[in-house]
Amino acid sequence: MLPLAGVKVIEFCQVLAGPFCGCLLADMGADVIKVESPDGDLMRAWPPIVDGYSQYFASVNRNKRSVALDLKDAAGLAAARQLALSADVVIENFRPGVMAKFGLDHAMLARDKPALVYCSVSAFGQTGPRAKEGGFDMTLQAMSGAMSVTGEPDGRPVKCGIPIADFTAGLYAAFSVVSALLKTRRDGTGDHLDVSMLGAMLGIANLQTSEYFGTGRDPVRLGSAHPMNAPYAAFRCRDGYFALAAGTDKLWLAACEGIARMDLARDERFASPSARARNQDALRDLLEQTFLNYDVTQLLAIFNERGVPCAPINSYSQILADPQVRHMQWIEDITLPGGAASKTMISPQRVSGERLGVYRAPPALGQHTAEVLSEIGIKSKT
Repeated sequence: MLPLAGVKVIEFCQVLAGPFCGCLLADMGADVIKVESPDGDLMRAWPPIVDGYSQYFASVNRNKRSVALDLKDAAGLAAARQLALSADVVIENFRPGVMAKFGLDHAMLARDKPALVYCSVSAFGQTGPRAKEGGFDMTLQAMSGAMSVTGEPDGRPVKCGIPIADFTAGLYAAFSVVSALLKTRRDGTGDHLDVSMLGAMLGIANLQTSEYFGTGRDPVRLGSAHPMNAPYAAFRCRDGYFALAAGTDKLWLAACEGIARMDLARDERFASPSARARNQDALRDLLEQTFLNYDVTQLLAIFNERGVPCAPINSYSQILADPQVRHMQWIEDITLPGGAASKTMISPQRVSGERLGVYRAPPALGQHTAEVLSEIGIKSKT
């Protein structure tokens, strides 16, 4: 019995932020019904395509059922409204005002179901001077300040390789939905949750906003380095790069001991985490003079033996084959609607020691239309 078993969620979402929220809820056991237009979620066409089905779409739409409805058709719109009112939760990620045009906004649905938890995910929020503006992950990374602190100091602005604005908004949305459900079960009242990608990106930027609030200075790009302690970065050695995070005095001393550089531990420039951060360019050059005498595997062995956090710079093929990933059983086989075998990364947390696996394969477009509509007393024509 998963924690959200018995919770019914209707998802009016496309692409990533909203569908990721729905995926997280579905992984926890909620019955997530994805309402799509007859053309389907735009992400269904995104590569890689395996046997006619998007692997990317599959990654955030497992454990859901798909219903295809034309909201511009009276019968389709009526079915969508009835579905929404049959649910505990509605998630949507259209621009503010779009759902109101169909009478599927929170205000209209809450009149008939005050206990409904309604979550709107958007680029900038439901109100304010930017509310009507659209946004994608990259533009939100730029707008939020994240690109101003990502990359090498003298390099071009770069975004995080992971679509962090989309996924962070989805995480905030899922957390908010579950929190609101607890309140609803306590007092019977629902909520309208306003989750924005911009707010989510600022919400996770505490290190940077605190630096600005505390100093009045804008944080800057530091490559892989940390603004407040060192050594805490990627370093070059004889056969490549590795990551070292010796950010405390104890770890710093252990690192110096491991490479026989206790002279650095006695250097006043490196006497504290903040001093090392202020002088980290000089520190990097001195450390790399020594690191160039070692291979990555040798340095990892030296620092791991002394309990100093360090890591290889893995590719995804390398980390997905890591023994810890295999032990946690995070990779699961799935079958796509056309019958092709594939794999997916499941939700990584465990509940009562049990993993959150795939109990329903990612759906074909409209695969469950007749089944779902029959559950609310509508006979589907399809």
